[in-house]
Amino acid sequence: MKKSVKDVDVRGKRVLVREDLNVPLDKATNEITDDRRIQAAVPTVKYLAEQGARVIIVSHLGRPKDGPTDKLRLAPVGKRLSELLGLPVKCVSDSIGPEVEAAALALKDGEILLLENVRFYKEEEKNDPEFAKKLARLAEIFVNDAFGTAHRAHASTEGVAHTLPAVSGFLLQKELDVLGGALSDPKRPFVAILGGAKVADKIGVIKNLLTKVDSLVIGGGMAFTFLKAQGKEIGKSLLDAEGLDLAKQMLADAQSRGVALELPVDVVVADAFSNDANRKVVSADDIPADWQGLDIGPKTIERFSEVIKAGKTIIWNGPMGVFEFANFAEGTRAVARAMAEVHGTTIVGGGDSAAAVEQLGFAGKMTHISTGGGASLEFIEGKALPGVVALQDK
Repeated sequence: MKKSVKDVDVRGKRVLVREDLNVPLDKATNEITDDRRIQAAVPTVKYLAEQGARVIIVSHLGRPKDGPTDKLRLAPVGKRLSELLGLPVKCVSDSIGPEVEAAALALKDGEILLLENVRFYKEEEKNDPEFAKKLARLAEIFVNDAFGTAHRAHASTEGVAHTLPAVSGFLLQKELDVLGGALSDPKRPFVAILGGAKVADKIGVIKNLLTKVDSLVIGGGMAFTFLKAQGKEIGKSLLDAEGLDLAKQMLADAQSRGVALELPVDVVVADAFSNDANRKVVSADDIPADWQGLDIGPKTIERFSEVIKAGKTIIWNGPMGVFEFANFAEGTRAVARAMAEVHGTTIVGGGDSAAAVEQLGFAGKMTHISTGGGASLEFIEGKALPGVVALQDK
């Protein structure tokens, strides 16, 4: 168990808070198109300000390649954060250096300062110790509230924790509590749903889940690799050739452990990778040679929905089809709908699944939607997250 902001006295202290304010921006207008990550940061920042801390927020935005980039400056984020907090948020034009140190020292109790995009410095992602020390120099306490980057050992997520007393924020703590609770002591039946493209990308996740779940539901592009591993012809459907042997191994492992591994029994196939392609429903045993599977079919939806609704703990990561195409989004929509009807704990593991749930209007029906796609996957896989390991234990 890690210490949280409630375990330390922050009044009058300068507190460096790592938030994940990496929000999508409109390419033409540079306006924020989805502020959920900013909303998620509000509870910790507001609590610290109300407790009389002098709050210094550090975050990244996008993937700047060659230093400062005007379109990736954090000023629009600061403006939106201020609106959501109902408090002023001061912005500075850098994340380290004399000007920033002066601004940090000038803060009064309850005031909030937002540093410039920390990834303008290559030293951030390299976890450069000297850069971490320059960040740490700004404050007396470090709070990591950025679950979405906790799987990265960067200067602002892991490096500073070796210099300052380091604790978790409310968002990070909630992610650890909900995901950790589901994995360590789930109410059963425990069902995991995995989608996405490559088996190889999720092999560690599958291996770990097979030791914990009662049912493992597999859809999306990687389902075709499993179907191929069963000896079925999959036409031009996505095949992860590197993951084929792994899929065979997982099928055998599931059987030996008594885990019900659910695969599509029918699929929606198309004659091209396009929303407007000709499409039809076929049995998973009868995919035409020149067609490709782009979604799960109605019988599969019915079966997957039954398994999901019977569950008491459900974790979902990865869409069931090419949900960006309206004509191939029904499988993903059906899984979201089934999860919304579960009388138990429903966890959506970030990334495309979270986007799909929001887009399809089911977000309010879920117990928890993770803010970190990659971080939640690594956590489910059983990996230690550097940004969490570095925090102080209770």
